[in-house]
Amino acid sequence: MIKLGRLGNFLRSGPLRIGAFLLHLPNFLRLFWRLLKDPRVGLAPKLLLLAMVVYVLMPVDLLPDFLVPFGQLDDLFVIFLGLRSFVRLCPQEAVREHVRAIAAGG
Repeated sequence: MIKLGRLGNFLRSGPLRIGAFLLHLPNFLRLFWRLLKDPRVGLAPKLLLLAMVVYVLMPVDLLPDFLVPFGQLDDLFVIFLGLRSFVRLCPQEAVREHVRAIAAGG
């Protein structure tokens, strides 16, 4: 059996938790966009984000998409790890600042 760690736990957590995530998805997207534009964020996190996008758009995968559902799970796993790593590599003060601004409606 494939162990997916936190992503696997999230996918098994049920519709309420997934629904809550989808409700907050616009805020996550705003956070990623703001961090991408922030000059305090170094080149390494931005390159990681670019590499993640390139991998997801690439026609070659670790697990081919015709192996349903595993072909899509590797893309989800890469997106999850890429976005999580992107935020962790960003300066925490910048992350906190942007989270507060988004929470305040900005």
